[in-house]
Amino acid sequence: MSDSTNSASPSSDYASISSGDQSLQRSRRSGDGGTRAIVRESRHWHDIFWSAIFVIHLICLGFVLAVLGLNRFRISDRLNIDRYTQGFLENHKGLTEDYWPLYAVAGGIGVFISWVWSLLLGSYANEMMKVSVHILTTYLAVVSVLCFWCRQFFWGGAFAIGALLQFLYVVSVIDRLPFTMLVLRKALKLVWGLPKVIMVAHAFTVFMLLWMSLWSFGASGVVASSMGDEGRWWLLVVLSVSLFWTGAVLCNTVHVIVSGMVFHVLFQCGQEESSSLPPSTLVESLRYAVTTSFGSICYGSLFTAAIRTLRWEIRGVRSKICGNECLLCCVDFLFHLVETLVRFFNKYAYVQIAVYGKGFNRSARDAWELFQSTGVEALVAYDCSGAVLLMGTIFGGLITGSCIGIWAWIKYSDRVIMVGSTAMLMGMVLVGLGMVVVESAVTSIYICFAEDPLLIQRWDADFFTEMSEMLHRRLQHRSARAREVLTTA
Repeated sequence: MSDSTNSASPSSDYASISSGDQSLQRSRRSGDGGTRAIVRESRHWHDIFWSAIFVIHLICLGFVLAVLGLNRFRISDRLNIDRYTQGFLENHKGLTEDYWPLYAVAGGIGVFISWVWSLLLGSYANEMMKVSVHILTTYLAVVSVLCFWCRQFFWGGAFAIGALLQFLYVVSVIDRLPFTMLVLRKALKLVWGLPKVIMVAHAFTVFMLLWMSLWSFGASGVVASSMGDEGRWWLLVVLSVSLFWTGAVLCNTVHVIVSGMVFHVLFQCGQEESSSLPPSTLVESLRYAVTTSFGSICYGSLFTAAIRTLRWEIRGVRSKICGNECLLCCVDFLFHLVETLVRFFNKYAYVQIAVYGKGFNRSARDAWELFQSTGVEALVAYDCSGAVLLMGTIFGGLITGSCIGIWAWIKYSDRVIMVGSTAMLMGMVLVGLGMVVVESAVTSIYICFAEDPLLIQRWDADFFTEMSEMLHRRLQHRSARAREVLTTA
């Protein structure tokens, strides 16, 4: 790779970049208070409007789901709702309990995959991460063929495009995978040293399952309703958006809790006065996540995932465009637009929320400015650990959707795609709750490395050296690219 040379003295290069910008942050964490000063500092409620919107949305949607499910539970059109669907009727006499067991099994499969995936990641990290990267393309292609075979041409084409995009992305980042695997291994090392955090993640998974039991009850009523396919699909899309937002809020709540805990672990490394975390640390992190910071979590959960995924795809396409200047110009425009959005919506904001209790937009801006002022943004852009974990999440969702789709094809062949796609979303949300623990550790590592690299050095000196060397190479690579652009211009 072109940026693999001249890696001498990386630590000194990094120190020269970051020393001036970090004095303020270090001063906030200095003194006898140590890490406890970070957690117990005065906190204010932020983004209360969005937390209120989220809670109201849950209450209203819960009522709608109960009505939709009850209308077809044991008795067809129990609540006489079909009179409002005149013109969409198909005289379909399905019942909620016909489809509810399928969704129950989908929830069970999702939880099983999430727990097994987490255990295998802890025991066979390299192998599982390689599986995540390479098997997803194959599986998407296989599902596409099956959809074409079942004459579902739209979904067959959609999965075929997904397989192609996944293949192109993997090809574009193949040289980054060794460093990504290194970061993920270290993140797993951190996470597995915090068993109580794993238990909190499992508790949130159980809570998500309870909500999904109500959600699937209403979705089953929609699938069994007498409306035509168009009406059912529109209702399911609305319900799916709600489930996605709810899942993202729970994932990011876990993200904030884990980030706060990991930050404390890294900060305590090398301190003589304590060798373990205070018992109250986890309780306080949990309390802040579900009270003062909850509005910020609800707000960020609306946009962060979509913008982040779009950024990965555009970066992959941009890195492979060489000769077509017109296409490169269009992609560059989209790239700079997305980069602007990333300043206001990025996953690193949750670490700032966890540690300092800021609002979401301020946290996102502060994190991004911290990365740019220290040069660590070059390292963050090079790493693709979030994409690797997302691949595992999508793969888990596809497995769940495929299993339920096969069962639906045997029992209700005209509802295969409808039931299978919503089951896939359920699986993705549940598997994502398991993956977010590792991703939170990754984001915390980068924030700590940017704020004070000595935190990483005290925790793992070899890892600090490798990160510093990679950062040095990435900065040299960017400088060389900039000089090349100026020369050609």
